Amino acid sequence: MPSPTAVVCAYSSVGTAALEGLIGAGVKVLALYTYAQGPDEQWFTPPEILARAQGIPVHMAPAFNEEGVYEAIRALAPDFLFSFYFREMIQARFLDLPRLGAYNLHGSLLPKYRGRAPLNWVLVKGEAETGVTLHAMTPKPDDGDIVAQARLPIDWDETALSLTRKAAEAGRALVRETVPALVDGTVRRINQKTLGPSTYFGGRKPADSRLDFAMTVQEAFNQVRAVADPWPNAFLQTDQGAVKVAWALPAAAACPPGHFRLAPEGVVLGFADGALALRALRLGDERLERPTEQARALLDLGVPEA
Repeated sequence: MPSPTAVVCAYSSVGTAALEGLIGAGVKVLALYTYAQGPDEQWFTPPEILARAQGIPVHMAPAFNEEGVYEAIRALAPDFLFSFYFREMIQARFLDLPRLGAYNLHGSLLPKYRGRAPLNWVLVKGEAETGVTLHAMTPKPDDGDIVAQARLPIDWDETALSLTRKAAEAGRALVRETVPALVDGTVRRINQKTLGPSTYFGGRKPADSRLDFAMTVQEAFNQVRAVADPWPNAFLQTDQGAVKVAWALPAAAACPPGHFRLAPEGVVLGFADGALALRALRLGDERLERPTEQARALLDLGVPEA
């Protein structure tokens, strides 16, 4: 029996892991559509590297839904079309091309956290659990029957990076284990509507990572860990400028909201119900880890000392 075939649209570390899972399941990948790796994305191995090592044709996809791409995939006549952390919404006409269906891997426990950046948003919202979901694609975002899910616990100090690594491992295994049932038609499908109401979050904008002294300590910490390195970091904005909070932890020491002080834990910054102990600030291209440097930066930005 010939191996099932697929066209894959993928990006990110999760996309690379899912592609590994697909290859491990014995699927012949006819083509990969992906994106060029950005200068701030060098922390992961992109799907392109894996595909080229496997002899899979690679196509960069600045405009995936154009007519030429549609005709090329139609000519390949794949059994499957997979989307693994692809950036574009794939048009409905593409979904009718594969004989055995089109499926998307999403980084949440659908129907919750549909949309963009789900792993960042679950951290911002302080969730204790998330997951990855493989589901049938429809023209609507993150819609369609669920065919497999894996649950992921979220540690109290989880960051976007550590959670992304968890999601990549889970996605690899989920794809590898689910493909045989997709091929023989025995997979169990779950209508998302039977699992309760959906929630949707859009792509994160820079302003979404702003820290406000009216936040609770937990809310501020959630912001920090949701966009910790290699993401662009949470930030404080004052009339004198901005400083990024690369890392901080809830502090035992007290400090009035909107003030900072030196404590045994280092520089602590006051929020509505407590303080964060600063571990690293970024001022422009400079990373500040010494308490004296951090205190000077905060004073220069107009943050008062308690």
